[in-house]
Amino acid sequence: MTTVLTPASPLTAADRCDRCGAQAYLRVVLMSGGELLFCAHHGRKFEPELKKIAAEIQDETERLTAAPASASDEER
Repeated sequence: MTTVLTPASPLTAADRCDRCGAQAYLRVVLMSGGELLFCAHHGRKFEPELKKIAAEIQDETERLTAAPASASDEER
């Protein structure tokens, strides 16, 4: 995989999985120039195949387990 030098914009709640419509946490920039968005589930499911055709994979799945900023110290 090669890395694209321009920083990708963060994924938002408006970005939806191309497979099921859930919130996207992975952006796959294809070597052919297009891009695909996936939820964490479908990103994991298709990961082996995606790595073969991806120029870059932007993975923001860590946001699913991160404590919210409003969480108390005990919750973090």
